[in-house]
Amino acid sequence: MINRKILKEVLHLALPAVGEMVLYMMIWVLDTMMVGKYGGQVAVSTVGLSSEILYSLVNIFIAVGVSVGTVSLISRKLGANEENLAEEYATLGLLIGSILALIISSTTFIFAPSILTYAGAKNDVLKYGIIYMRITSLGIFFNMVMNVLNSILRGGKNTKTPLIASALINVVNLFLDWVLIFGKLGFPELGIRGAAIATAIAHVSGFIFISTYILKHSSIKPRLKYIKNLSFSRCKDLIKLSIPSSLQEGAFSVIRLIGTIMVMNLGELAFAANQITTTIESISFMPGNGFAVATTTLVGHKIGERNFKEAKEYTKTSTIMGTLLMSLCGVMFLLFPRFLISLFISKNEVDVISLGATCLMIASIEQPFMGVHMILSGALNGAGDTKTPFIVSFISNWFIRLPLMIYFIYILKLSVAWVWLITGIQWIFQGTVMYIVYRKKFHTLINDCKNS
Repeated sequence: MINRKILKEVLHLALPAVGEMVLYMMIWVLDTMMVGKYGGQVAVSTVGLSSEILYSLVNIFIAVGVSVGTVSLISRKLGANEENLAEEYATLGLLIGSILALIISSTTFIFAPSILTYAGAKNDVLKYGIIYMRITSLGIFFNMVMNVLNSILRGGKNTKTPLIASALINVVNLFLDWVLIFGKLGFPELGIRGAAIATAIAHVSGFIFISTYILKHSSIKPRLKYIKNLSFSRCKDLIKLSIPSSLQEGAFSVIRLIGTIMVMNLGELAFAANQITTTIESISFMPGNGFAVATTTLVGHKIGERNFKEAKEYTKTSTIMGTLLMSLCGVMFLLFPRFLISLFISKNEVDVISLGATCLMIASIEQPFMGVHMILSGALNGAGDTKTPFIVSFISNWFIRLPLMIYFIYILKLSVAWVWLITGIQWIFQGTVMYIVYRKKFHTLINDCKNS
């Protein structure tokens, strides 16, 4: 049975986190949707490829890297009533995150032509992709810094303010997409360039909001004194937690990018159908990610309090609720695939809609397994173990997904639907193994904490 008190606290943290992540994903979704209506397959491919590269880098180094390490440390220190240490880790997380953000945004701006060329972009997709990536990379810097600031709030059990920020970003992005892509209210019709400008301005607006909130209202604030008296041992603690988490996301994102390049060689039809399916499926990640964030925070606090029984209960409740929501997404993919695909492209692109619908129906299979993996990974992260989720993800992506993709897609050049069959096999393995490993590892971690 689920404890009602625990369920209430899980939902109190998880639902705003789910909402926040859905809204962040909607930035990419809205850009893809609007330029798809504006420019068809070329526009979808341009925004899809450029966005996937940019957000993969954000996820690897920041959202699932430094941010996870920051949440884990802050939540455990607050649970142990060590507020000064929590603030020090918040400061170090922001410092490291800002340095990485500057490097990533500068690299994608300067080397956009080379990055897109190596990713397989050609002709108009390459031409417009360079424009989109360079403009968006300016806003991505602020998005990455804001990600770390959000992790500070989440570590203190505040998931509502990041939700408000993501809503603000979406309102700004949606309005400016409409104005700048299609040339409304007297503005010139900028198409793909307009979508990039809208996204960059939206990210800056979100950063300003979160920065102002933390400086004025947050109980945990980054403080200059911790930079002046920099503790390399605490930097090491943060990096030690962040690197395996980054590598876990990297194992997934890099393989997905390699897969995207393979699909590009199947032609524009296959690539457009795959990108739209990927965009829709990315929304279904959000319940799993949101409950994983809540689980990391709650487990971290309970480990800090040395309340190990409730740490297990929070994990169990989060896993049940998050997996249920992701299963419902799978049902939607099965029941309304053509409708969902048609939201992203003109109705006369019947071949793209038909192929995309097939891919989306196959993608429904993996949803519950994906949820189990994400949320149990979050529980282990909260307990200070970021290595185990990385190992499971690495094996799954590099020893199952990649060899199958090389054989069936790169060598045999089968339909893009096979990409989604392979992805389903990968997630079934990953979710099952994570459940088995979690039961053993979490018990060991709790025993270690009891004996420390």
